[in-house]
Formats: sequence, C-alpha cells, structure tokens
Amino acid sequence: MKTYEKLLLENKAWAKEKIEDDPTFFDRLAHLQTPEFLWIGCSDSRVPANEITGTQPGEIFVHRNIANMVVNTDLNLLSVLQYAVEILKVKHIIVCGHYGCGGVKAAMTNHNYGIINKWLRNIKDVYRFHRKEVDSILNEDEQVNRMVELNVQEQVMNLAKTSIVQKSWKENLHPHIHGWVYDLHDGIIKPVFEMKAGTHIDPIYEFDDL
Repeated sequence: MKTYEKLLLENKAWAKEKIEDDPTFFDRLAHLQTPEFLWIGCSDSRVPANEITGTQPGEIFVHRNIANMVVNTDLNLLSVLQYAVEILKVKHIIVCGHYGCGGVKAAMTNHNYGIINKWLRNIKDVYRFHRKEVDSILNEDEQVNRMVELNVQEQVMNLAKTSIVQKSWKENLHPHIHGWVYDLHDGIIKPVFEMKAGTHIDPIYEFDDL
C-alpha cells in the first residue's frame, strides 16, 4: 500500500468513528462555522493547531505559513484575517510559534536559500530590531528560542497595525491578540505576549477614518 493510500484509509476510519460517536456531527459541521479563534501558526508539520489545543473541527480558523509571519503585503494572510474578523467575528487571534523554528534559525544566518530569502527577510528585520538582546545570549539554541519569542511578539504587533484589526477594535472591541510559543519537547504552549482589544499603539498606525 502506498503512503498516500493509507491516508485515505485513515480518513474513512476517522469519519466512521465520528459518526458512531455522534451521528449528526458532519451535518452540523456542514451547516455552521462559528470559530472563536483565528490561529496564525507555523507550517511545521509537528505543530497542528487542533491537536495541540485539543479542539474539534469548526472551533479554530487556521492560517499557517513559514515562521507564523504577519506580513503587510501578504494578500493570503490579509484575506484570511479579514474573513475571520469581519465575517466570522472571531474573539481572539493567536499567533503561535514554536521553539527551534527552522525559519527563524535560517533567517539568523547569511546563507542564500533562494526564493525563500524574500520571506526570511521579514524575520531578519525582527533580528535587527532586537540584535543587542539576542547577541548577548551565548548559547545558540537559546538565541534561536528567544528570537522565536520576539518574532511572535512582532507579529502580534503587526496584526494590531492592520486597518482590519484597528477597525474591529473601534467598532466591536475585539479581537484580543495572543502571542504563544509551543515547545516540541514537552508539548506545552507558553504565552509570551498579549494585546487586548483597543490597546493603543504608536499613533502613526492608528487610523482615524475607519
């Protein structure tokens, strides 16, 4: 049996188990999507949002990219964000990184990775902002892990700067934004940064005609 065929068999077994436990599960899911959370996570296959939070399908709206970035020119991310905030009206946005992130580690080097350089450049900016603190850490793994935390913090700030979030804060007083980091070694999520709805940021980012 080919590996992809095993995935299809596992899917059938999963669907059968769901129906046995709850005969109306898929009918409800097909007609309703009311997640409370938008999850912006890393594409790393070891960090699946639903599994590590113990949530069910329909409870978290998910966007993933390399190193859980919020880039103001990324139309994919911005489309997900607008839909989650304006249509689904999520109450919380979670930016979740993970310790030992390969994208963050790569951005801290001078290696040429080809097309991904354009994406890593955004992480390099985070390193430049916090270079003094990060370089003062002597252990390389600890440097990367601190950068992971700082990167999450910067992405939370990037969310707060968007007109989508600014507008929702003015009109609805949500969503709250949370910065978390997942530890692959023990499976525990560590909160590292938070911005409550309506938090004032540098006035240059606050829109007055939304």
